[in-house]
Amino acid sequence: MTTKFTPDHEYIRIEGDTGIVGITQFAQEQLGDIVFIELPAIGKVLKKGDEAAVVESVKAASEIYAPVSGTVSEVNAALSTEPGLVNADPEAGGWMFKLTLADVTETETLLDDAAYADLTK
Repeated sequence: MTTKFTPDHEYIRIEGDTGIVGITQFAQEQLGDIVFIELPAIGKVLKKGDEAAVVESVKAASEIYAPVSGTVSEVNAALSTEPGLVNADPEAGGWMFKLTLADVTETETLLDDAAYADLTK
């Protein structure tokens, strides 16, 4: 299992040909209390960089972009009634959606832990 990051503060945890996508701890801290999340439809085909979801917080609304290309295979339905899970645990219980990866090599252009840590200093 590998986790990669985008400069827009999304993470993708790669497990085989599936990617689990959400926003990072840094991103949820910047947004503040999350009050609503619009998740993508299961079966939606996304290209790398496409808008995939929308997160609304008490401060702002932010788009969540697909870190890689793929097809949405699952969404975290718990977020529709408990969007605060993203604040409580963004990289575990607060994941947003899963993608079946179209091309796993797209993950090679994403940031690793060290590069993301440098970005958020």
